[in-house]
Amino acid sequence: MQRREFLALAPAAALGQTPEKLFDGATLNGWTIEEGPQSAFYVQDGSIVVHEGSNFPAWLRSNRRFENFDFRCEFFVRGWMNSGLFLSAPRHGRATEAGLKINIFHKAEPQPLAESMGAVFPVVAPRKVNVRGNGQWNTLRVRLDWPSLQVWVNEELVQDLNCDHIPELRHRLRDGYIGFESLSYPIRFRNISIETLPSKLHWDHLYRGPADLAQWVPHEKAKWETLGEALRADGLGYLATRKQYRDFEFQCYIRHSKHSNGGILFRCGPEPRDPHYEIQLHDVEGAVYPTGSLYGYQRARYPRVEPEQWYPFQLIVRYRTCIVRVNGDTVAEYDKLERTGAGPLMLQAHQTGRWIEYKEIRVRELA
Repeated sequence: MQRREFLALAPAAALGQTPEKLFDGATLNGWTIEEGPQSAFYVQDGSIVVHEGSNFPAWLRSNRRFENFDFRCEFFVRGWMNSGLFLSAPRHGRATEAGLKINIFHKAEPQPLAESMGAVFPVVAPRKVNVRGNGQWNTLRVRLDWPSLQVWVNEELVQDLNCDHIPELRHRLRDGYIGFESLSYPIRFRNISIETLPSKLHWDHLYRGPADLAQWVPHEKAKWETLGEALRADGLGYLATRKQYRDFEFQCYIRHSKHSNGGILFRCGPEPRDPHYEIQLHDVEGAVYPTGSLYGYQRARYPRVEPEQWYPFQLIVRYRTCIVRVNGDTVAEYDKLERTGAGPLMLQAHQTGRWIEYKEIRVRELA
């Protein structure tokens, strides 16, 4: 084994580093319960416990975001139990599909499956299933240093992946929240810690609050309101970035009134009516170009979006290719873009009386 490989696998303590505790053993400080009642998770005897009265989609989310890290915890299972560890999970939307989920399952199948303990659910089976499910504590370690993902269960390496080499994983979110999933089984977690690893991403944050509106130029007559972390539009008009982008990844959260109409424009000219490309935002399944479509070029597979519910949106543009992901699904992929020069990004509002909101808008340039 090369020295570099040894250092990557060595415990943090052996390298003189002290992992940070994410659970104080007494409270849920540092965590937030999402998509469920406040009773969905509780603390008992130094452990975080999933309440049997809560159910999917409830989950416990870290208050902080993480990109690359070395995570450790212990979990206790007795009888039939199922849960999951979310990595790079979005604040809203489908955590399993947009981020990553390491499945936690009591059953020690002889043949590893994509739903077995230690699976990257439901995509990649573990090398081996070695869970102790009869009323015992187990150790779980996850080292994510994109594109490398390694998972240990009870000190045994069960996943060693390059996510860029797996089509279903290569466009998942690369930073986000850590979380525990509730499937109404009283699984317990303790000794939760993390060591952060160096970041590899640089984002331009285009909108996190009203002060960021200075990075945009309005066109036409839509009404743009700054509602704290959300940017709301009503009417017909555009907001254009002052900076231009050619190859990039764009991310944000979007929600809108029923049957609203908007869009994300890229590689634009100086004015909205100049040549450009548009990703349509239109929650009408029977529309010619529903949400996620490259307007005028390719119809999207209609995504799972509900009116007035936030969902994560990703647009990846590189040379002649664009990929659109909505709520964790790749809904459109097109590789014949003819406009390959840089241009501003634009947010579109398209209809009076049908509002659309954007938040946590960010973009990173791709080499």
